[in-house]
Amino acid sequence: MGTEEHEGPQAAAGVSAPTIEVATPKRTKEIIAKYGFSFKKSLGQNFLIDQNILNKIVAAAGLDKTKGALEIGPGIGALTQRLAAEAGKVTAVEIDNRLIPILRDVLSNDSHTTVIHGDVLKLDLKQLFAEQFTGVTGVSVVANLPYYVTTPILMKLLEEKLPLEHIVVMIQKEVAERMAAKPGGKEYGSLSVAVQYYCVPEVVCMVPHTVFIPQPNVDSAVIKLTVRDKPAVDVPDEDHFFRVVQASFAQRRKTLANNLTAFVGKDRREALTEMLVQNQIDPIRRGETLSLEEFARISRSMLDAGWGTKQ
Repeated sequence: MGTEEHEGPQAAAGVSAPTIEVATPKRTKEIIAKYGFSFKKSLGQNFLIDQNILNKIVAAAGLDKTKGALEIGPGIGALTQRLAAEAGKVTAVEIDNRLIPILRDVLSNDSHTTVIHGDVLKLDLKQLFAEQFTGVTGVSVVANLPYYVTTPILMKLLEEKLPLEHIVVMIQKEVAERMAAKPGGKEYGSLSVAVQYYCVPEVVCMVPHTVFIPQPNVDSAVIKLTVRDKPAVDVPDEDHFFRVVQASFAQRRKTLANNLTAFVGKDRREALTEMLVQNQIDPIRRGETLSLEEFARISRSMLDAGWGTKQ
């Protein structure tokens, strides 16, 4: 995969294992000072220093010694420590090479933990799963995701249809609220539809910005996404379905008929309006009021008519 892998104690020969939790202000500051670590704002680095929040994250994942956990962006290993105590296999992917020696130190006693230096957005995740999680009964992603890449990472995990049970992540509060939003509210949008197509979302807890070093400017939330055995609605062409969804939210103040007319062409407006009525959808509704099933009905009808398909 073009990455460096570091197995627990083998990669940390001669390094003594820590005996106390990483996730405290004192211990985090000690580690930062010991390694002369400086935060990179471009990588969205914020280290969690609240053990109660860590407990809630790990508990939501429902891990045991038969299961595996993939962590993205382990930082200095505060969450990784807890995952290693619960799961039978832990693999952590860290993009910042400066953190690799710190993780080797913190995780030196955990023989079932592997640290990979790499960018999760560039990794072949199916290959990673085949190499790292053979023999486990299920795998969950558990992570404190950098704000700036939250959506790309989550959509990669879902669109690649990896064998996942849960995705339990700490993300920006507003993004978590959008993922879990129901039709009819201002938070509901194309991200809500995409996430709920693949998963059942549940906000686990809110996380104040004060429990990080350094403190971010906004509050966070822990969200649990239980991956569905099959998508929430049956559509013949997923790409087309999501294009229809995106088009429906193109301009939120516009009606569904206006947004979709821009998508299929003005010459089809009358036929489009008739199609919506036939599907029991009022053309003057807005995209944020539609359920996944209603989007699926529109997508199927438009596909049958050859509208909005890629040329």
